[in-house]
Amino acid sequence: MILTVLFLVFSAILIFTAILAVENHNIVHSAVWLMFFLFSMGSLFIFLGASFLGSVELLVYVGAVVTLIVFTLMLTGGKEFE
Repeated sequence: MILTVLFLVFSAILIFTAILAVENHNIVHSAVWLMFFLFSMGSLFIFLGASFLGSVELLVYVGAVVTLIVFTLMLTGGKEFE
């Protein structure tokens, strides 16, 4: 029962952050929502028993890719979409 509730909570967070990452007009905020999306996806993988896949998701995507995107946006002065 508690595992089902945790799965539904992680799934709701995953869907909510995915929508916010796509719909946000500020690029930096979209990158932050993408980070939360990938973090919740990695947590969901770990929760479902794929601990290696979840660890790789957290280390590679959250740790490297999103950090690279945020630093690139900071250096180039990313603005809002019109």
